[in-house]
Amino acid sequence: MLQLRPNCECCDRDLPAATDEALICSFECTFCRDCGEGQLQLRCPNCAGELVRRPIRPAAKLAQFPAATERVFKPCS
Repeated sequence: MLQLRPNCECCDRDLPAATDEALICSFECTFCRDCGEGQLQLRCPNCAGELVRRPIRPAAKLAQFPAATERVFKPCS
């Protein structure tokens, strides 16, 4: 199950579980669309993997399986 991390690792922007603005790689590194499409050019700076739109967990399942709360922040250069 995806962690649904709460923020962009690059700029620390909040990314709620229901947003369509979150991008992830296969290791679940998480970035906002602005950082992911802009300076990262859809490549994860951690693993060089492809960044794709993070799926949205249905509200009923989100209540049962909540999103992660731990923030990861590694400013991108």
